[in-house]
Amino acid sequence: MILEMKNIEKHFEDCEVLHDISLNVDNGEVVSVIGPSGSGKSTLLRCATFLEKIDRGSISYKGETVAHTPDGEKAEYVSKKDIAKAKNYFGLVFQNFNLFPHYSVLKNVMDAPVTVQKRDRKEAEVEAMKLLEKMGLSDKAMAYPCQLSGGQKQRVAIARALAMNPDILFFDEPTSALDPELTGEVLKIIRRLADEKMTMVIVTHEMSFARAVSNRVIFMDGGYIVEEGDPEDVFGNPKQERTRQFLQNYNQ
Repeated sequence: MILEMKNIEKHFEDCEVLHDISLNVDNGEVVSVIGPSGSGKSTLLRCATFLEKIDRGSISYKGETVAHTPDGEKAEYVSKKDIAKAKNYFGLVFQNFNLFPHYSVLKNVMDAPVTVQKRDRKEAEVEAMKLLEKMGLSDKAMAYPCQLSGGQKQRVAIARALAMNPDILFFDEPTSALDPELTGEVLKIIRRLADEKMTMVIVTHEMSFARAVSNRVIFMDGGYIVEEGDPEDVFGNPKQERTRQFLQNYNQ
C-alpha cells in the first residue's frame, strides 16, 4: 500500500470540511474522486500532500506514519526531515499549472530533481528531455510558459511531477482551466499513465473519463465519502440516493 489515510478530520475555523475520511491507495491503482464543488475533494488532496494539516486522523506513506493523533489530542506530524522524505513519494499536478514563469520548459522540469533530490544536472536534463518527448513537447524545451497553450502547460506540469520519480501522482482537477479541445490532450496523457500502471489519485469533473480510467471511484459530498466502489457500480448502479442525484444532474 502506498497511501493510507485514516479517520481524517479537517476544520477551517468552525467549519468542518472533512468528516472521518479514510482512503487507501495500492500500488498501480487509479482512484478518481468525484463530487460537487465544495465537497472536500481538493482539501483531501491538500491534506494528503501536506499543503494543509489535518486536525485528527493519521497519514502514512509506504507504511511510514507521517501524521497521527494521540488519544483525545490534535494530530501530530513527524519532523521536517521525515516530511521531506515523504514528499519524495508523491507528485502533485495543480489545476492552474503553477509553472515558474521565468524558467524555460526544460528548467521547470529538471529544477526540482537537481535542487531537491541533488541529482546530477546532466542526468536530470536527459531525463527531462525524455519526459518532454513523452508529453509531445520536445520542441518546446527552450520555450517559456507564456508561450504555451493551457494544454501544453499542463503537460509540462505532469512532466515536472514525473521527473521526481514519484510512487503516486495526485491530480487536482487537471482539466478545469482548459477548453474541451485542450482537455482531450491532457486526458490522453493521464490515460497513457494509467495504462503504464502509474498509481494516481485524480480529483475530476470528467465523469466519462473517471469511469473509463479508474480502478475505484469515490463520491464525496459535504465532507463525507458517500459512496465508493468499482466505477461501473458507482456510475451504472449507485447505491446511495445522493450519488444518483449528483450523476443525474451532472448528465443533464
